Amino acid sequence: MIRSWECPERVDVIEAALADRHQFRAPGPVRMGPIRQIHDEGYLAFLAEAWDRWRAEGEQGEAAMGLCWPTRRMNQAHVPRSLRGRLGYYGFAADCSITDGTWPATLTSAALAQSATEAVLAGARAAFALCRPPGHHATADQFGGYCYVNNAAVAAQQLRDAGLDRVAIVDVDYHHGNGTQDIFYQRDDVLYCSVHADPNDDFPYFLGHADERGDGIGVGFNLNEPLPRATGFDDWSAALERCLTRVEETDCQAMVVSLGVDTYVGDPISQFLLDHEDFTRMGRQLAAAGLPTVFVMEGGYAVGELGTNVVNVLDGFEAALDGC
Repeated sequence: MIRSWECPERVDVIEAALADRHQFRAPGPVRMGPIRQIHDEGYLAFLAEAWDRWRAEGEQGEAAMGLCWPTRRMNQAHVPRSLRGRLGYYGFAADCSITDGTWPATLTSAALAQSATEAVLAGARAAFALCRPPGHHATADQFGGYCYVNNAAVAAQQLRDAGLDRVAIVDVDYHHGNGTQDIFYQRDDVLYCSVHADPNDDFPYFLGHADERGDGIGVGFNLNEPLPRATGFDDWSAALERCLTRVEETDCQAMVVSLGVDTYVGDPISQFLLDHEDFTRMGRQLAAAGLPTVFVMEGGYAVGELGTNVVNVLDGFEAALDGC
């Protein structure tokens, strides 16, 4: 079996780096209500039963994976009875499998996002959810890109349900959050802005272009800032500033940050050139939006540097709040 870049050590490294300067809380129990508002019921039922069914049907291997995906000119109107068929129907990328721990970990990850959101709703200026698996590639009814439930989308929905008129999701991961875009593309109560690698060159390839601006009442509430490989911080920061300007223009009352730090120059699967100090500057820039903020962990695969980069974002954010 090929080891995934999205490995358990990611959480351990980040937790160790944060331990001396931030207070940790265990998440509360997961609440399925906000998750069901974001995700299709059939999809959630599939995720919950897929591994048990894989074993019950005598399938071999340590992970359940699809073999066939409903591509162009295939009939997508019917959900297959076959588990193999459902793995293809509910998945969109071959980088993502299901094991015995996938669904429990997915629920815990969502619970972390929910608990961080509750802290912000209770008055915290910001909270960070150390989510694993990540979520921004998960659509309403498909998993892929290491993502199963869209934690950032769940957090945004939770903020809306609490009475906020409009929420921004600002995605700083190297890869476009195709799932988040898809979920909110026809809505005007959640603004999605993303700075990411040009999808002509990088995953997820089929969403994330600059001309994708929303649909119906959602037109103008989706802003993509695709950038070429080898982009450095100055150009990257200018793109983020355009996103934050749009956040201000649309009168958002809170912000969810899909925090991927795979923009780091040493990331093994990404091609931007941000270095350690740039993440501190990123945190300061995000704080300048002046909004209650939920940070939700997404990507970042240079494991040895992961803790430093996450800490720098959060420290930069806090320093800006303190007026340093």
